[in-house]
Amino acid sequence: MPDLAAAPERVVVAMSGGVDSSVAAMLLHEQGFEVVGVTLHLWDYPDDGSVKSRCCAPEDIHDAKRVCDALGVPHYAFDRRELFYSEVVQPFVDGYLDGTTPSPCVRCNRGVKVKELLAIATRLGARRVATGHYARLQVNDGRAELLRALDPDKDQSYFLHMLDSETLARFVFPLGEMSKAEVRELAQQRSLPGANKGESQELCFVPTGRYDAFVEARAQDRLKPGPLVEGGKVVAEHAGVHRFTIGQRRNLGVAVGKRTYVVGLDPTTGEVRLGDKDELLADGAALAEFSLPSGLALPVECQARVRYRGTLYAVRVEADGDDVTRAIVRFAEPVAAVVPGQFVVLYDGDCVVGGGRIARPLSSSRHHLPLVSNVASRVS
Repeated sequence: MPDLAAAPERVVVAMSGGVDSSVAAMLLHEQGFEVVGVTLHLWDYPDDGSVKSRCCAPEDIHDAKRVCDALGVPHYAFDRRELFYSEVVQPFVDGYLDGTTPSPCVRCNRGVKVKELLAIATRLGARRVATGHYARLQVNDGRAELLRALDPDKDQSYFLHMLDSETLARFVFPLGEMSKAEVRELAQQRSLPGANKGESQELCFVPTGRYDAFVEARAQDRLKPGPLVEGGKVVAEHAGVHRFTIGQRRNLGVAVGKRTYVVGLDPTTGEVRLGDKDELLADGAALAEFSLPSGLALPVECQARVRYRGTLYAVRVEADGDDVTRAIVRFAEPVAAVVPGQFVVLYDGDCVVGGGRIARPLSSSRHHLPLVSNVASRVS
């Protein structure tokens, strides 16, 4: 009886039509995997050429198929527009109306892409899913752990911080040890379709960057206009709190003779409070939607980002009562513009250990919160 070689492992590759996912598919194909390209149709745009450098649109499905055809692998598209709207777009609109600054890319990965891609992979007979995310994986004591990408300018581990070990074990990130320049060069060398395609610089569903107009078009009857207040005095009126975010200093619609920032938003009254930069400082943050998939136990000391690509700060993370989905983060030094709606993501060196959504910043009379121990080791 002939000695038959084992069949290659089938892997579903999430294909956006962009360079990153195209190169991820190509690398796995060259490594001998049985690649199946999958594109999620999430959003529609005007078909008049007015929107450039976007993702998740119908023409991107065509671009992804072109890449799969060039590689000689199958490609499938799945309509998930309704799910994307309910999980990402509607919370985005609601968040701005509530005076917060949402992080839709975290919600998209958690509520749409991860679970849908895993379910589709199972249906297609594949155990693992690959994406073009710039992130890395390692196995530590039998646990899959998420690491920052080697290229700090492209690292996207922030958006995947909520994934547990079991979920991570089903993912592959072929670009985690590459730079964007290396990925682009590889696509050009292999003459991949779309090798010179530009990157989207804005949210896929707000490619113009005009978040205020996007919200207004979908919530005209819910807008909350009100006063701009500085030093306890009304200095102007505004058209809605959705036009502002904590820490904003441009396009305030008023000049008060000095540099001023948005330091407070009240979606109930519509009041937008302006103040000095020092008023933006916070000693900590109360977190909701909190998780520690790394297996750490609270309290713990580690590092944290309070926004994507933000500075890493030394922090202490404590329980917030008995609710495991809530926590308190205390900063070693005051941090500016801790914005409700954004996510605090926790790191132990390169390893992502957890995170949560900022419910509110915390301030106290102290301007320094001393840490009392070293970073805790991860536990299995």
